[in-house]
Amino acid sequence: MNTLSRLSMFATPGLYLAIPPDSQARFWQKSARDYSIAGNRWQAALNQACLDGLLPWLQAERDPTAQVWAKAASRASFWEVVNGAAIDLHDRRLVLIPTTAIDFGELRVPQEWIDLPSWAGDYYLSIYVNLDDSEIQVLGYTTHQQLKQQGQYDPLDRTYSYDGDDLIPDLNVLWLARQLCPTQVHRAAIAALPQIRLEQAENLLARLGTPALLRPRLAVSFPLWGGLMEHSGWRQQLYRDRLGLPEQWSMAKWFQSEISELGQQLGWAMMRMEPNLVLARGEYSSTTKILLRQLTIAGQAYELRIFPTGANLWRFELHCTTNSQIARGVKLRLLTADLLPFANNEDLALTATDRLYLDVHVSPGDGLVWEIEPQPDRFDREILRF
Repeated sequence: MNTLSRLSMFATPGLYLAIPPDSQARFWQKSARDYSIAGNRWQAALNQACLDGLLPWLQAERDPTAQVWAKAASRASFWEVVNGAAIDLHDRRLVLIPTTAIDFGELRVPQEWIDLPSWAGDYYLSIYVNLDDSEIQVLGYTTHQQLKQQGQYDPLDRTYSYDGDDLIPDLNVLWLARQLCPTQVHRAAIAALPQIRLEQAENLLARLGTPALLRPRLAVSFPLWGGLMEHSGWRQQLYRDRLGLPEQWSMAKWFQSEISELGQQLGWAMMRMEPNLVLARGEYSSTTKILLRQLTIAGQAYELRIFPTGANLWRFELHCTTNSQIARGVKLRLLTADLLPFANNEDLALTATDRLYLDVHVSPGDGLVWEIEPQPDRFDREILRF
């Protein structure tokens, strides 16, 4: 049976799925400058193959809402430092761990995918990747709880290992368990991580940001490393430093020239304000630019807008573009780069309202992080530099 015909099969033990013919060609064409060393690029290729092989099958056969947890533009910042990928279903997360070992004996999961609250999954799939034949094979799965309680933790490489013979090879069991016990919890408790303060984060980034350090994840204690990785703005900065890239989130550069390539890939766009748009304290100028980001929150389309209103003064506005009014209970929040609150940093919709907004005074070099509750789909924190 060829690999293409396997795509239409119902899930069976040892499920084989084809990697789309053009996916790897596209990956290798655009990834040459995305990683600090060739080994990280190879690791990324295996992870991308897992996603390209499994996601279409999941969407067609199991859950049309299935989507990759991290947007394509930010995946390199994960794969530069750690192996693994994740797919979010309607109410569960699958973590995919690729292997090229023919004599498969165990599943080895990096600690980040187990002990970081925002990364952890419900199910962990071991996937054999055969790039020569453009196919993947799902070898089996286990749960977060089983990995924590029964897996062997190796402090030398910070992985949890699980015997391959103990994996459940038939994905049917996973779907059946979800149907019969939809509320069953598959995640073990995770210890809280320290919040990294600004000076500490800057010191860590300076130490870990050199590409000469091949395995930065092992160079400091896991609580410090984990606290850094939990903040996706720090993760993006670490990636930028390791590749020697310029600042990607400079608001001054975005407004003076153009949005960075990464910013555009993550959904930021620029437009000019219409003359008839009115601000609470006066009218917009028709020559003023406005920064836009399209968001999906609780199934509704929203738009985050950012623009200057004066010298070192900026406004953050949230609009609902589906129903025209923001739902009661939605909150817009601003935090410092190290996630600390400050005076008047939140706006809450007490009733349905046209917009939420925050005005903030910044000094040159300040960093701000925006957050919204409920959290937008595929949310990834950004440190906007002013």
